[in-house]
Amino acid sequence: MSLASDRGSAPMQVGAVLMLDVGQGFEPERLVRAIEQRLPAIPRLRQRLERAPFGCGRPIWVDDAEFRLADHLSIVACLSPPGPASVLDVAAGLITSRLPHDRPLWRASIVTSLGDGGAALVIVYHHVLADGIGGLAVLAALAGAPSEDPLFPRSRPGTAELARDAARDRVCALTRLPSALARLARAALQLGPALRTRPPRSSLNRPTGRRRRFATVACELQRVRETAHGHQATVNDVVLSAITGALRRLLAERGEPSETIVVSVPFSARRTTAASRLGNASGVIPLRLPATGDPDERLDAVAVITRAAKRSGPGASTAMLGPGFRLLARAGLFRRFIDHQRLIQTFVSNLRGPENRLTIGDWPVVSVIPLSVAVGNVTVSFSALSYCGTLTISLAADPDACPDLDRLRQLLEHELVDVTRRRAAGVARDRRRAVG
Repeated sequence: MSLASDRGSAPMQVGAVLMLDVGQGFEPERLVRAIEQRLPAIPRLRQRLERAPFGCGRPIWVDDAEFRLADHLSIVACLSPPGPASVLDVAAGLITSRLPHDRPLWRASIVTSLGDGGAALVIVYHHVLADGIGGLAVLAALAGAPSEDPLFPRSRPGTAELARDAARDRVCALTRLPSALARLARAALQLGPALRTRPPRSSLNRPTGRRRRFATVACELQRVRETAHGHQATVNDVVLSAITGALRRLLAERGEPSETIVVSVPFSARRTTAASRLGNASGVIPLRLPATGDPDERLDAVAVITRAAKRSGPGASTAMLGPGFRLLARAGLFRRFIDHQRLIQTFVSNLRGPENRLTIGDWPVVSVIPLSVAVGNVTVSFSALSYCGTLTISLAADPDACPDLDRLRQLLEHELVDVTRRRAAGVARDRRRAVG
């Protein structure tokens, strides 16, 4: 992920909404202090990107000696009527406002006046700062103990040191050339079907603007897991199958029948990371997934496709897409490409979050809503996150290009209920037979 590629109608920014149980008499300034005490454990939140001198490599992260928390964290009262929908409106405003590149690439808002002892922390950061796995590390650090960093701010590396590091990186890159070529070959195999056979034109690909709306669907994680295990599938497979089914039904209501949906799915090059080692180490792969037929059969087919993709090397496509996107950005063509591409129809990300409830300062995190927005001509995208026994899927859409977001949310909810209910009924039937 590169700042040079951030040329879409909406910025390449992601984040989360943390719903908090704060009780009565909540003083948001106390939460501000709790966050400030935990920032030293997350160095990247007090660092900015700076261009390296010519020949000294890519931009580097340096401590921002002028860092002020007040430049990044604000307190806002919830819009009327108070509730999750109003918080999502605040989140939409944050995530679609471009972050200044001359300071640390994040911002947050504490949303108060939600009623019933509730408040929310909305945090947004640029995708170059962290991928989804890194975002979970940030969340864990915010829920950790206060820390200190007496060395902040560190001085910027000198030109000679940067030049030596850049030269060392180039030598290492040469030693990795054989493996890089192998990854390129796997990337060609992964991207080949998407490049050869484009999906039919549909309203899922339309010009988009800066505005976004969010909607959410939540379900019991254990029921989704049982459904997945019953099909030798994963939770991600269940999510993908439900989304393709919901999109197919939405397109049918729009008079656009479709048998498949091409989904861009991210794969991370790491399973975990620490708040001190963020960055973006994710890749993507386009998958042509079935959207019609019996939900059980569709889930079985999705599981077969995703297993094959994993065997071919998850994220290998980044070996081709990353350099290609950077070249397009330097040539000033990246915005045109993503505004007119017909390779994929939607984005779907899924992360396994903490299983136990987290606490920031004195306040428990009741639920976590993932936030991401699609760029270019993709009108709606999806982010899924499991937390504390609940799977939450957020839908992000351009309200002008996808005015029926609420209907899509209903369809997705129906698909999830349908496939998990089928599995629950099957388990109950098997138990009755065993007893009989």
